[in-house]
Amino acid sequence: MSKHFEDARYYLGRAAEHAKAGVVEELEPLQDRVAKLVGNEPEEEPEPSRLEKLQADLKELEERAEGEAREAVTSARERVEAYRGRDEEQAAD
Repeated sequence: MSKHFEDARYYLGRAAEHAKAGVVEELEPLQDRVAKLVGNEPEEEPEPSRLEKLQADLKELEERAEGEAREAVTSARERVEAYRGRDEEQAAD
């Protein structure tokens, strides 16, 4: 049962990250307009370096691999439990 809560917490965190990114993306044009009207134009952010891009890609791959591994382990456990349950039923007969 604890594993289910860990998985739920992980996916809730991912959903929050995606929601935050969506809100930032939607509000960015409005933020730029307000900054221009007020006179506080934001400084242009430098493009991420190749190393930073690779690190971000690796982090994303790591998170995805962890999620897939958790799903595979959960699936394997369920199959083992089903198999053991079937063996116990046959032994009882």
